[in-house]
Amino acid sequence: MAAGIDGVRLTPLAVMPHPDGDVLHGIRADSPGFCGFGEAYFSTVGLRRIKAWKRHRLMTLNIIVPIGEVRFVIHDDRSDSPSRGLTMAFDLSRCHYSRLTVLPGLWTGFMGLGDGLNMLLNVADMPHDPAEADRCAVDAITYAWDLN
Repeated sequence: MAAGIDGVRLTPLAVMPHPDGDVLHGIRADSPGFCGFGEAYFSTVGLRRIKAWKRHRLMTLNIIVPIGEVRFVIHDDRSDSPSRGLTMAFDLSRCHYSRLTVLPGLWTGFMGLGDGLNMLLNVADMPHDPAEADRCAVDAITYAWDLN
């Protein structure tokens, strides 16, 4: 479990080298953080482009970055949380190949760090439902995106 925000887990993943093309592990039904399958989707983000802020009320995220590099920022404003007020950042890439699990109720945002294609995969425990998520403007939560 990642130290800091309650409900956030960073799980290192294996890359199995192969002369014809590597195999990158993602998630299994018995993996820590897996709590069911609803859908898997890819998202891309350009260099220094920011997609923030979103808070899922029901969905658990399992995020993997197989291509490029992406900074994920998680903010906890849950009134009953022991980590209320904390903000944490995680840089995911092939060099830092891990799965970031984020439980519902936490604000998330992300920024592209790589020069080329920055792509993430989210293996969510439920199908996308726009009505179960809240959004706010990038400046609504204090975080120095370009300085960290």
